Amino acid sequence: MTEGQKAVALTAAGVGVLLLARAWRNRRTYDFAGKVVVITGGSRGLGLVMARDLASEGAKLVLVARHEDELERAADDLRLQQPSAEVLTIPADIRRRHDADQSVARTIERFGRVDVLVNNAGIIQVGPLDHMKLSDYEDAMNTHFWGPLYMVLASVPHMRRHGEGRIVNISSIGGRISVPHLVPYCASKFALTGLSDGLHAELIREGILVTTVCPGLMRTGSPVNAMFKGKRPQEYAWFAISDSLPLASIDAERAARQIISACRRGDAELIITVQARLAVLARDLAPELFADAMALMNRLLPSPTDADGDQARQGRQSESRWAPSPLTASTYKAADDNNEL
Repeated sequence: MTEGQKAVALTAAGVGVLLLARAWRNRRTYDFAGKVVVITGGSRGLGLVMARDLASEGAKLVLVARHEDELERAADDLRLQQPSAEVLTIPADIRRRHDADQSVARTIERFGRVDVLVNNAGIIQVGPLDHMKLSDYEDAMNTHFWGPLYMVLASVPHMRRHGEGRIVNISSIGGRISVPHLVPYCASKFALTGLSDGLHAELIREGILVTTVCPGLMRTGSPVNAMFKGKRPQEYAWFAISDSLPLASIDAERAARQIISACRRGDAELIITVQARLAVLARDLAPELFADAMALMNRLLPSPTDADGDQARQGRQSESRWAPSPLTASTYKAADDNNEL
């Protein structure tokens, strides 16, 4: 065989592998019409945006969140968009196992099954290491690790009964790369990523497909409700501006569509934004250089302050001339659109 023939044969083999992979993924395509989808943190932000898309596909929605008033506004939003939407709202704190168990029990009581679980509930704590207390790490772990685990443990038996299911765990690029001034958040998201990857490996043989989602920066409006420590106005300014830049972040609607498509296919992992994928690649290829870059980034961020910086405040309580400003307009618009305000 000549070199040219070998090249043609290799190309043909590569195309064949790609076609087979696509066929395999399409074989697992999932129809959300009539499916019961439980979304934690579903009352606002990304959770609400995903709920809108799923409602338009005819899914039966269960929104779980801590605040009843936010849940009521979210349900009104969904019914305004889709008058025929079936929406059950459950006020619950999934950091408590009893609440997680009761959320699933109420879902079964109403709809008789759980087809899809989206672990989306999250908190963000921003500030220097010096101001983070043990309670910050505990709160992050309870929200991002134990809460999702409780929901999985409550839901999987019902999925097994039907021989199939989908689980989507919304981790973060912070669950692949630890970012300065976000240590409790990143540590807990790393834990969720590890849990999710392990669940995928063990549950796939039972027809339960688990997708780990690691988004980069998204314009969901969440900075206004994130918690800030240290020099709070400065911390909020850099965080909100970073979250707002069009070239650095993705709008919530595009991100939601990508997540739903990944769930539909049963993909093992989805990293959202080119920038996030490049950052993971850079960290893997040049870990020492990347670590140096993170250390430099830390030097550019606000330094610790006095004991007052130990007190956490929401973004909306930490505003300055930089945020809100034209630089953060897209974040504030998203916050208004997605029930964050």
